[in-house]
Amino acid sequence: MRLFRRIFILLGIILLLALIVAGFVVYQTGHRALPDYNEDVRLKGIRQDVKVFRDSAAVPHVYAGNTHDLYMATGYLMAQDRLWQMDLLRRVTQGRLSEIFGKQMLEDDVIMRSLRIPHKSRQVLNRSDQQVIDALRAFAAGVNTYIDQHSEDLPPEFALLGYKPETWKPEHSVNLIGYMAWDLAPAWHAEVVLNKIASKVSEEKWEMMIPRVKEQKSHIYPEYQYSEELSQVMPLFLDHSQRLDQLGLKVFTGSNNWAVSGKKSTTGKPLFANDMHLGLFAPGIWYQVHQVIEGELNVTGVALPGQPLVVSGHNDTIAWGMTNVMLDDMDFYRETVNPEDSTQYRYNGQWRDMEVQSEKFAIKGGDTIPRSLLFTHRGPVISRFKEVQDQTLSMRWIGNEYSNELNAIYLLNRAGSWTDFKHAVKGFKSISQNINYADIHGNIGLYCCAGVPLREGNPGKIYPGDTSRYDWKGFVPFEDLPHQYNPEDGMVSSANNKTVDPDYPHHISHWFDLAPRIDRIRQMLKEKKKLSPEDFMEIQTDHRSLMVNLFREDIIAQLEKKDDMPSMHQKSLQLLKDWDAVYRKGEPAPAIFEQFYLTFLKNLIKDELGEELYREYLGSKILVRNLMKNVWANPQCSWCDNVTTTTRRETFAELVRKSFSQAVERLSKQMGKQPERWEWGRIHQLELKHPIGGQVPIIDLLFNMNRGPFEVGGSFHTVCPYSYSFRNPFSVNHGASHRHVYSAADWDQSRTIIPTGTSGIPASEYYCDQTERYINKSYRQDVVSRKRVEEKARYQMNISGK
Repeated sequence: MRLFRRIFILLGIILLLALIVAGFVVYQTGHRALPDYNEDVRLKGIRQDVKVFRDSAAVPHVYAGNTHDLYMATGYLMAQDRLWQMDLLRRVTQGRLSEIFGKQMLEDDVIMRSLRIPHKSRQVLNRSDQQVIDALRAFAAGVNTYIDQHSEDLPPEFALLGYKPETWKPEHSVNLIGYMAWDLAPAWHAEVVLNKIASKVSEEKWEMMIPRVKEQKSHIYPEYQYSEELSQVMPLFLDHSQRLDQLGLKVFTGSNNWAVSGKKSTTGKPLFANDMHLGLFAPGIWYQVHQVIEGELNVTGVALPGQPLVVSGHNDTIAWGMTNVMLDDMDFYRETVNPEDSTQYRYNGQWRDMEVQSEKFAIKGGDTIPRSLLFTHRGPVISRFKEVQDQTLSMRWIGNEYSNELNAIYLLNRAGSWTDFKHAVKGFKSISQNINYADIHGNIGLYCCAGVPLREGNPGKIYPGDTSRYDWKGFVPFEDLPHQYNPEDGMVSSANNKTVDPDYPHHISHWFDLAPRIDRIRQMLKEKKKLSPEDFMEIQTDHRSLMVNLFREDIIAQLEKKDDMPSMHQKSLQLLKDWDAVYRKGEPAPAIFEQFYLTFLKNLIKDELGEELYREYLGSKILVRNLMKNVWANPQCSWCDNVTTTTRRETFAELVRKSFSQAVERLSKQMGKQPERWEWGRIHQLELKHPIGGQVPIIDLLFNMNRGPFEVGGSFHTVCPYSYSFRNPFSVNHGASHRHVYSAADWDQSRTIIPTGTSGIPASEYYCDQTERYINKSYRQDVVSRKRVEEKARYQMNISGK
């Protein structure tokens, strides 16, 4: 017995030591990259000393004596906080995710390489102004200096995945143009599923799914009009893989921006707001930074990790911010392939050689898989890797056209007038944005900055590829694009909604967001004669939904006709009737409405589509929202009939009652049988997931990479959005990626917030330190005057040359 006891004690000691060692290793791995923000550093290449102040959120305020030092220091600081995220975004644009994640990312890599993002980046660098090239080189030098100095204490993700970062090059920063352009393209996401649906339902049903642009009343630019209505949309192929979304790499969705002039402002000067609606994950997509060269540059805002410039923000004179135009920037062509040579296609009566690009994909573990990519003169042949077997489709995409958004942003950072602003934003072509403007002189404006193709025919159809007739003929001149400058009512605003009204001579899109969000913004802008910065913050965080009003009256009318409703259902109906349409997290009515909305949709179309196609359809919110709106406007449509019942035809009224009953029963199973105690926030929650921690629970447990879940209000249709995938209700995955409210009367009175924090290192106290304030509708003061920056500084670093 003593021997067994000794063995047991010895094994216990060994196990304890092993746990201590393992805990030490985990701790060291997680904490070794944490920087000392007060530690001075020496960087070879710095010409004049740089001073860095960090505030209570560790946001860097960088004071340099020249542009080279400013951007080299920015590269070092950004790598200090976000190096692994920068490397991950770089790998996306290069099609190299399989090298670190394995073969499951191969098809995503194939798609990304077919977009030829690095090829375009090299073109951009060859045609960029020297000052931009110098800035990118300086930034890369700063990143590489950090990598060289910290090769043994890199962020934990490198150790977990077993690799080290490669040298950073200027083209890697330019690659982010292509990445943003790709993720902003609505046609790829929305048109994908319609081809399958067209073969399963009647033409009448299929047309109900198409956005009815002419019926959308609210538009951005009232002076401009739009004439070409799409009668149908001929779609394409299988949906893009959801894996990028799961990794937090598919980020761009919607946005809000608006500005008012001094006559509408309590300050007597313009007020400005922007919040871009992107993926919500950790680390967040934006890096907050303030950059100063005394007497030359004083700019603050958010930068994309991997490039050195402020994408959205303000300098001493102007402010600017962006929303997605939702441009129809892709066309698809059915190619006629030579039956004797599959690498030739017919074009204007002759066989033309495709370009064949041989690629090798390195797979984690040592394998290498070869693939051949084909290109016509228009762009990549996409059917070969999208499982379209019976036809050869090629794609023309705006992202492959020359554009120089980085040069545009460089100029925006330094712009001092509306004229400077227009000169800068001409560079926006691949990344289509409605960019709003305000300045200290009292001016406001909004410009549709996009590469709108000049094309023939119906841009929703698959064009015949054997003729040059349907090739793009150029782009709408910048001067002819919709814009506003100092409108009479003193307000400009956009929210991914319809760009122009009838009679505008060029097709911009048919995939606009619906009107409730922009209508609510404009409703609040008009409620007061003069608006304060606090009013702007209330607008940005507003959870009242105008979409509810499109549906609720009819829901109530149909339910009140039913006499034998159970008590729980009657209580639920009363809660819906008494509700003020504000999506508070502690109230039951939002849960009732949202569950009804999705249940009605399921009952409406799943019987026609089947499980697999129905789930695929749910991946396009644009299609879902438009179908629901169209059916509600035409309740006699054939969608309301359940095709699985052959003896009778179901009605809209029956569908409403059935869906409400099922919604109430589902909620009762989740939250009990007392509707008055239901709470929207109990089922509608935000969890900020890390690309690794979100996929591997044990990693999250060891390194605390994810944050939440947090109960939140709002929904996908409120001004302050907390959106969710219709495939996974009600887990929040998209929302405001930042909130900016700028006062041109005093930039120091501006307010900002992001959902995460400065650091991308999970062990840092600044990893998600802004999250609670973000959820609670609070902001942080964003000061830019040197005196106020120094007063609020928590850390101070000096960067000097060797």
